[in-house]
Amino acid sequence: MKRAIEIAKLAGSEIPVGAIIVKDGEVIASAYNRKEELNDVTAHAEILAIREASQKLNRWRLDDCEMYVTLEPCPMCAWAIVNSRIKTVYFGSYDVNYGALGSSIDVRKLANSKTKVYGGIMEEECDKILNEYFKELR
Repeated sequence: MKRAIEIAKLAGSEIPVGAIIVKDGEVIASAYNRKEELNDVTAHAEILAIREASQKLNRWRLDDCEMYVTLEPCPMCAWAIVNSRIKTVYFGSYDVNYGALGSSIDVRKLANSKTKVYGGIMEEECDKILNEYFKELR
């Protein structure tokens, strides 16, 4: 999670979310939100990391990979995670409004997914980054 937090801090003017994908203990992909920069609504950290990992492994099934992300994934990202068959997701901050891996909804139930999810990993650190970002906006 420490690496995902470092990546989140690179987001600049974007909402600071960082994601990494790990296979066999090695980081194979990392990304931060780039929606504004790329003018692409799908350019969330999780989606970009999945794309990078899929390209690196030359396959869309990531069933032997784990994702670490600083914020609970939204429905779009959670659905991409489930469909890529990522084995385990570890996230930091809970998102009670949009979190789609248990907080608001759980998309795994729609797909009978076996993806394991663990939330609240380094939650204080992840919350701090997000809170500082939104405080600056106001």
